[in-house]
Amino acid sequence: MKSGPRFERHIGIDYSGGQVATASLKGLRVYVAGRGEAPPTIVGIDHGFSFPMAYFKKYELRHDWGLFLDDFCLHWPTDADHTYVDFVRDGAVGNGAARSGNTRWKPLTEQRAGSAKSLFHFDVQGEFTHSGLPWLRFIRQHVNRPLHFWPFDSWDIPAGSSAIAEVYPRLWNRTYPAEDRNPDQHDAWVVAEWMRTSGALSSALRPALDVADRKLTEVEGWILGVG
Repeated sequence: MKSGPRFERHIGIDYSGGQVATASLKGLRVYVAGRGEAPPTIVGIDHGFSFPMAYFKKYELRHDWGLFLDDFCLHWPTDADHTYVDFVRDGAVGNGAARSGNTRWKPLTEQRAGSAKSLFHFDVQGEFTHSGLPWLRFIRQHVNRPLHFWPFDSWDIPAGSSAIAEVYPRLWNRTYPAEDRNPDQHDAWVVAEWMRTSGALSSALRPALDVADRKLTEVEGWILGVG
């Protein structure tokens, strides 16, 4: 079995909250773990990256993650100054009504994770997701260094490339003592520490999926560490 990609830094990000871009957000915490300060880096973000296939089918969208982000930002411009999710939901800006979801829709990875909340459950996970998706697009468009969004850019991360993946800290946060960290800090910390020390990162980047599920999750995305 070939060895997995090697990363010098492991970054965990816990993102809780649906504020505007200029707001201070105490639920946003970042931890870095690694041997040095040189790339490549892997970043695990506790944040939805895409929507279930039912959404793509309802709106007849191409099965392309980049085009999905473009279409989403056209209707939900939550990266604009002073633009809250509720402003779009109320029809003041954007056109959220033309791209709404259903709380019964869940991507395969959330079904496998068990307790992950719906990306369309507003006032909880849905608000965070709808606030943050445009910023994934921003990173994708503006970061010049080799950067791989896993698994949308493919399941195999090229040598020398940094990577960004969706994570769900609850998979690991009870494995490590919280010590003096608050819940948001601990969630970010365990992501970075798990990726750095668990020894399971390479296998987690290659989940056991059949051909049909692999094709599906290249559109819906996958949570790192879900079996």
